[in-house]
Amino acid sequence: MRTRLTGALLAALALTTAGCGGASPAQTGTEGTETQAIANRVEPLAGTPDPDLPVTVRSADGRKVTVRKAERVLPLSGSLSEIVFTLGLGERVVARDITATFAQASKLPVVTRGHDVSAESVLSLRPDLVLAESTTGPAEAMDQIRAAGIPILVVAPAQGLDDVGPRIRAVADALGATAAGKRLTERSQDRIAAVRKDVPRQSENPRVAFLYLRGSASVYLIGGRGSGATSLIEAAGGVDAGAESGLTKDFTAITSEALVKAAPDAILVMSKGLESVGGVDGLVKIPGVAETPAGMDRRVVSIEDGALLSYGPRTDQVLRSVVEQLYKGDAA
Repeated sequence: MRTRLTGALLAALALTTAGCGGASPAQTGTEGTETQAIANRVEPLAGTPDPDLPVTVRSADGRKVTVRKAERVLPLSGSLSEIVFTLGLGERVVARDITATFAQASKLPVVTRGHDVSAESVLSLRPDLVLAESTTGPAEAMDQIRAAGIPILVVAPAQGLDDVGPRIRAVADALGATAAGKRLTERSQDRIAAVRKDVPRQSENPRVAFLYLRGSASVYLIGGRGSGATSLIEAAGGVDAGAESGLTKDFTAITSEALVKAAPDAILVMSKGLESVGGVDGLVKIPGVAETPAGMDRRVVSIEDGALLSYGPRTDQVLRSVVEQLYKGDAA
């Protein structure tokens, strides 16, 4: 179930991509939120790794994958592209998925859009290695790429902060850059820990609901357990209002009853999603939103679509942005 839902959300995302005591969530103005921008560039490790190949690694789909060369690498998601570039191997990347929006990748040709992978386009680039998510598809295209002799490493999905290190190491190992993977993992974890240390203390943790919005497609969902946002919300000192209210599905269609039961103090959204419903003014018109504490106080945390749930090298920036918006204006 998670794979199908996550895949649907990734597909929708791809179409719109061309995150002291008594503290309370920040209030936004009448014109909407001020999204705290995530840096549009990744920060590569110092020094370029010298890949030690060939290697044989275990793919998340259970296959053993042997990588003999990694001169031409094709990551099929923005998150995986970030990892390759941050490891210092970005010059080997030959193309990108539409969700790879950071500056260093911006001039690469777009050959995939989430689930819309064209085997012909991929094979025309003559990659030595393809990096894929477990939701990448369609399956027929992936099989065609394998049949052409191109190794495909499938990386386990990101569901929370604990997945940052394993995803980095999986990519680094396949590229023959294990040492660099360890260094990047340590850097990422240290930076996340530093942000968590600065989270304001609260007498009562703010309740935060993650809403997935695509106004143009009339998609309005509230996240529950497994949405991918719970870990981020909790790291920012909040409570996942959807999960805590008993929503067991990854995502549930928004209803007034579900929102009232969740009773969020703040709403977490992707910036394109917020834009798609007309900003905060449009958000509070969605049935049930205006009746919540978050809706009444217009308390919204907005994070860029491609960054919010990527759980990669920029996750510390995403977390810091959530914290800054959630507690904006509160004393430390």
